[in-house]
Amino acid sequence: MVAETYEIAWRKIARLPSGHEALLWLYGIARRVVAGHRRGEARRRSRLTELDGDLAALYADPVELTAVHEVFATLKAEDRELLGLLAWEGLSHEEIAAVLGISRNAVRIRLHRARRRFSDRLDQTALPAERPQ
Repeated sequence: MVAETYEIAWRKIARLPSGHEALLWLYGIARRVVAGHRRGEARRRSRLTELDGDLAALYADPVELTAVHEVFATLKAEDRELLGLLAWEGLSHEEIAAVLGISRNAVRIRLHRARRRFSDRLDQTALPAERPQ
């Protein structure tokens, strides 16, 4: 957040007030940056809550839902980002490629690998093989 604050201040250097006002101006920028990060974190938590609700509908057993959540948390950040863009944001392969600045084919390959790693780790957890009817 500090780097982002200074980057914004640098872009707006022409508006820099003189004297003591400069520090207050910089604090104002920092305050808005922190507020933006907090809003983003709140949105992320909200999406996670929605995902938990969606998964709860698929998995009636809360133990299974907890296991899915824990397995997802153990994935590399890159895998979580890819799977999140696909599942939570509902982006297409082309849109993910644009967001990440990579080719559509690279997205396809990375998603395949991320799904496989997620599936393999999920299989290794203590989930019951069959749910009782």
